[in-house]
Amino acid sequence: MSGKPTMNDVARTAGVSLKTVSRVVNGEPSVTPDLAARVHAAVESLDYRPHLGASMLRRNDRRTRTIGVLLDDVANPFSGAVHRAIEEEAHHRGVHVLTGSLGEDDRRERELTRAFRQRQTDGLIVAPAGSDQGYLSRFTGTPIVFVDRPPSGFEADTVVSTNVAGAAGAVRHLVAHGHRRIAFLGDYQRIATARERFRGYLQALGHRPGPVLHDIRGEAAAERATLTLLRRADAPTALFTSQNLITIGAVRALRRLNLHRSVALVGFDDFPLADLLEPAVTVVAQHPARIGRAAAGALFERIDGHDGPPREIRVATTLIPRGSGELIRTR
Repeated sequence: MSGKPTMNDVARTAGVSLKTVSRVVNGEPSVTPDLAARVHAAVESLDYRPHLGASMLRRNDRRTRTIGVLLDDVANPFSGAVHRAIEEEAHHRGVHVLTGSLGEDDRRERELTRAFRQRQTDGLIVAPAGSDQGYLSRFTGTPIVFVDRPPSGFEADTVVSTNVAGAAGAVRHLVAHGHRRIAFLGDYQRIATARERFRGYLQALGHRPGPVLHDIRGEAAAERATLTLLRRADAPTALFTSQNLITIGAVRALRRLNLHRSVALVGFDDFPLADLLEPAVTVVAQHPARIGRAAAGALFERIDGHDGPPREIRVATTLIPRGSGELIRTR
């Protein structure tokens, strides 16, 4: 066979009609499983690649059966779990997921949302990186759902954790174990969730904060900041770290100074192996799988025609005591 394989080639190889191949390629449910399996086998053996634009034009609903998902960093355990949940919900519907990591880059957010829309995705799920999403008002006809953080300058369905309540509960937990000098280590202040978690911290302390460090990004920066903090003469007896990578950096600093059994720690966001450390790390756990499923469900409702007012869906956090947050004040 010369040149790229065509749909006719797939039909001949599978021994089915051209119409059957078209139905299978477009994800229509009206094909029996045995015929669909023959078509899929032929597609794979020929390495056939359908033309997405033409496929969309032939479909009555003009959908591409793709959605775009833009998260902070899919390598981060939280973003990765949100992504996986969205992908599973999409798979059940025969929908493919195009994914991008934004890395807190406003320009990249705009570039990728534009690129995904040019690919005519049926909808977008976005964890906003920039401070203004007003530019999305030009994306008429494309359903958009925001996840993890609310948008600014644009109204749409949003799925978020109970950040203020979760942070306040974490700090009250430390207060209950005798701590009064509780430090806050936070992400970029321009991030809405970072501001909300700081608000919860202040709420729990009655606006009498201990040392406060903002704009910490990444494990290495968190480790440096924690080392500096703990070497002070008036070092805190407890730490509240407001993001999982900051928590990991703080754990490393505590162990370097051999203070991991005397300085209490509660982190916002769980992370892999947190329960296997000594002491295990007490966390305010978000539920990224629930968040991802809720975001996917909201998006598919919009794609299917729901036109009600924008909704805010809040997923409750859970405090998980494991040992590090239950250390009694000794300093």
